[in-house]
Formats: sequence, structure tokens, C-alpha cells
Amino acid sequence: MARASERILVINPGATSTKIAVYDGETELFSRSVEHHGEELKPFARIHDQADYRRELILQELSRQEVRPDSLAAVVGRGGLVKPVSGGTYAVDQQMLDDLRQAARGEHASNLGGVTAHAIAAPLGIPAFVVDPVGVDEMEPVARLSGLPELPRQSLSHALNSKAVAWRVAAEMGRGYEEVNLVVAHLGSGVSVTPHRRGRMVDVNNAQEEGPFSPDRAGGLPARALAVLCFSGRYTKEELIRRIMGSGGMFAYLGTRDLREAEARADSGDEEAGLVLDAMVYQVAKQIGAMSTVLSGDVDRIVLTGGMAHSARLVSGITARVSFIAPVVVVPGEGEMEALAEGALRVLRGQESARSYAAENVPC
Repeated sequence: MARASERILVINPGATSTKIAVYDGETELFSRSVEHHGEELKPFARIHDQADYRRELILQELSRQEVRPDSLAAVVGRGGLVKPVSGGTYAVDQQMLDDLRQAARGEHASNLGGVTAHAIAAPLGIPAFVVDPVGVDEMEPVARLSGLPELPRQSLSHALNSKAVAWRVAAEMGRGYEEVNLVVAHLGSGVSVTPHRRGRMVDVNNAQEEGPFSPDRAGGLPARALAVLCFSGRYTKEELIRRIMGSGGMFAYLGTRDLREAEARADSGDEEAGLVLDAMVYQVAKQIGAMSTVLSGDVDRIVLTGGMAHSARLVSGITARVSFIAPVVVVPGEGEMEALAEGALRVLRGQESARSYAAENVPC
């Protein structure tokens, strides 16, 4: 069968599901989420051990959708916890496969993205890619200093979505991504705000330990008080990490991670819910202002994206505080599947060259 020149299989592994989609150019042919139940995953000691299992489920779904593997032009997977790299679309190579297998930066389901893409693409003789993995690191040297040499700032962010919406907003302005300065605020389960200078994310608040609080993450905390809390005996190390990452933020105050529930409570007169939501808006706006100074105030657009960008309350509150800096553009949702397809498509169309992971020369 003749291979479709722009037919792309997209793979986005999660903890209990694998999202897959097939695109012809920008047109989505189908999208499915294949669920993995606990009993099915129980035999696998490590996440990497699930690779063959997930690959077979993907091939079965392609068969059900009557998409022949030999019609594909490329396979693209979610980038996992790879070594720090520049942004872009990467060809999956042996060094990347080794790093994902070893999981030196942590076990995560997204590590299966590049592995599974390669396993399907290699027998077909077509390229396998990952796009803007979590470890994208384009921070400038001055941004890495935290105040303590033993605690350097790290670049871990929602790079896939932040980069994708930056490309789109630049295109809507009639300009290239490398021609604009943007501040992109990803508003999801974590909040990461990134200044993009001429095609590079030159700083970011690591949503695991810095910046605004979110529905269940504490964000940046008072350092001295946190140190005292660490040695108070109230929590073990693991308990406190879970408190900060998973039981902090809005949940710590209101007992819910559901933004819609919090908004309904605020609308019905719950003053505490209203205060917490206002504080989240305040902190996001403050972080956008801070990241605007990284660009010396030369900001073409402020972009609000991620799941919480569907909230009219949050968007209007943030916009009211930051629109004096630059016009605000709202691109709600995460759009991970589209972002992966777009990254692969740019390479297939020659708009971007596939980057070499092995050539990045950064230790994992």
C-alpha cells in the first residue's frame, strides 16, 4: 500500500491509559484512549516492562480502525524524563532509548512514548520522534542560580503544550516562533509560566517546587518556615512531599481539587473559596509579571493555556491584572496529541530539522 506522506501515529502513554491518534496532516482521523486496568499492569515490575504490552494494544487498535501500519509516514511519542535538552522534535536514537530504559531522571509512564514509537516505526523503516519533552531546558545561566549553590533551579515544565501554543500564536500574528517574545502560562494541575524569547524558553518556574499554587500543588513556599516544618516531626519526608505535590494548593484550603466545585462554592457565597481562587489568580498574575521582566518588558503576547484556561473567572481575573503588559490570548486545554502531531509534521514538511538527542552532550 502506498504510504501516506503525512500520516502520523501519535502515542501518549499515561499511568493507566495510552492515548493514541492518527493524523493526516492537520486532520485527525481518529483518537482513542486505551485503558489499562490494575490487574493488567500488575505483572510488570517496572514501567519500561510494559512496552511490548502497550505496543500490541496500539497495533490492535490500528487494526480495529482499519489503519494499516504500512500507510504511516512517522510515529511520534510523548517525550519522557530524558536528560535536559533544547526544545524541538527529536529523532528517537539508541542513546534516548537507553536513557528512557534506565529512567535515571525518574520512572514515569511518558518514558514509554519514545520507546513504543520506535518499536512500531523501526520495522516499518519510518522515523520515530518525540517532541518537546518535560526535560526541555533552554534556561539562561543567570536563571539557574537560586540563592544556594546546592539547590540550582531546574527546568521541568509543561514544555510540550507551552511550545505548541507559542508556535500557534506566533503564526496567528503572521510571524515565526523565532520572531516573537511571549509569556506563556500553562494553567493545569500544576502551573508553569515561561518567557519565550525568539524561539527559546529562557526561564520557567518548576511547577513541582516554585511559582503559583494550583489545584493540588503548593507552589513556592516560605523557605525558612518550610525548613522548620521539615524538622517538626509532623511529617515524614514522603508525607511532606505528598503534601506539597498532590495535597497542597487549593485542596489544602478547600478540600477539593475540582476547580468547578470551588467556583460553585464561591458563587454561592463561600468567602473562603472566593479568597483561595482570588489568591490563585493573584499568584499567576504576579508570576506573569515577573517573567515579563525576563524579557525586559518586550512582550508581544501573554498566552493563557491549559485546562484551567477554560475558567472564565480565572481568565478574566488574570487578564485584568496583566493586560497592561501585552495583549492576552487564551488557548484553553492541553492539546498534547495535536502538539505531538504538529511537531512531527514540521519535520516531515521540512519546516524544522529533527534534532539529535545523542548530540546534545548533556549527562542524563
